[in-house]
Amino acid sequence: MIDEAAVKADLVNYLQYARDALIWKLDGLSEYDVRRPLVPTGTNLLGLIKHCASIEAGYFGATFGRPYPEPMPWIDDDDAEPNADMWATASETREDIVALYRRVQAHAAETFAAVPLDGKGAVPWWPAESREVPLHRVLVHVTAEVQRHAGHADVVRELIDGAAGLSDKNSNMPEADAQWWVDYRNRLEDVARSV
Repeated sequence: MIDEAAVKADLVNYLQYARDALIWKLDGLSEYDVRRPLVPTGTNLLGLIKHCASIEAGYFGATFGRPYPEPMPWIDDDDAEPNADMWATASETREDIVALYRRVQAHAAETFAAVPLDGKGAVPWWPAESREVPLHRVLVHVTAEVQRHAGHADVVRELIDGAAGLSDKNSNMPEADAQWWVDYRNRLEDVARSV
């Protein structure tokens, strides 16, 4: 027999691991660096956190009849520009965005405590035929989404200052000095050019 509490705890732990990785990627960076767009689509570290806060507020809030209580004009306002949840305005500080994400996480934790894994919710922005979903599916969906964005944050952070790794406690990278990495990258470049 499957222990629902253990399964739910596993799902929440994997989600939390991704959340923590996202926030950790800001450590030691300037305001400029946490906001700077480094790819043509404008992806930036602070925007990824704001986006994930927005996602979680909806999926773990309104979906289960527990709307997130704070306004999010970047998604709630019909006149909001596209991608407004993917960057922080000059008036939104790093502390503001991280604190928002922490409050969203606390609100989500209340949903996790109140709703069983098979408890049904309705995702308002999904097509009517697939809108009704259990918490289990929403937890898997959101975890996959946040993990995806944590991967984006990995790449963006490496582009900023070369820092890479899984977490502050586990880099999950080979133990190597800077020259090894230069040689490794050059070897990959040589292989790519040879085919």
